[in-house]
Amino acid sequence: MARVMFGVVAAVAVVAGGYALMGPSATGSLPANPFVGAATAQEAAEVDTSTITEMVMGAEDAPVTLIEYASYTCPHCANFHAGPYKQLKADYIDTGKVKFIYREVYFDRYGLWASMIARCAGPEKFFGISDLIYKGQSDWSRAGGASEIVDELRKIGRLAGIENEQLEACLQDGAKAQTLVSWYQENAEKDGIESTPSFILNGKAISNQAYDSFKALIDAELEG
Repeated sequence: MARVMFGVVAAVAVVAGGYALMGPSATGSLPANPFVGAATAQEAAEVDTSTITEMVMGAEDAPVTLIEYASYTCPHCANFHAGPYKQLKADYIDTGKVKFIYREVYFDRYGLWASMIARCAGPEKFFGISDLIYKGQSDWSRAGGASEIVDELRKIGRLAGIENEQLEACLQDGAKAQTLVSWYQENAEKDGIESTPSFILNGKAISNQAYDSFKALIDAELEG
């Protein structure tokens, strides 16, 4: 499991009133990069995170709420989404028993860029794009340097039906990038997240585990 690094994740650089760009690529500038310098906890707390949409799947009034904290660059998270997640979705989320909330963790700029692509078309397409990102993780995350990686992420966005202009607007939204990082830090500190994937089941922290173990824990909550 990957460790959470709060000091790195909170890093922010502001140049001429906006985010520092990391240089040009074949398809334009690289996305806004908040992973330079260091922001204090007070600075992070001053960011209004209420504008960030919570990504939710399942019935709003489901008796059980499961929150996943995950990073798009985390192999363990990709494995979870390729296996246990699909079973949980079929058995509990789609049947109205579990409300599933997905919250991104940002270890690096690549995970942040993937998040900005996943969120680019709104909640309606978020989980579908997330599936594509996790499915192709071993390809896009090893594509080469920053330019090659972001170009592969753009391809995933286009595959999901997002137009180039919209993709670039999402990737270059420095204010959104800063807010997402602060939102992540706020949530992770509140829930004591130290690794990915991590889960909060009806307010109680649980670790990543096999589907049968998830099932037993969820069934206990449903019976209680």
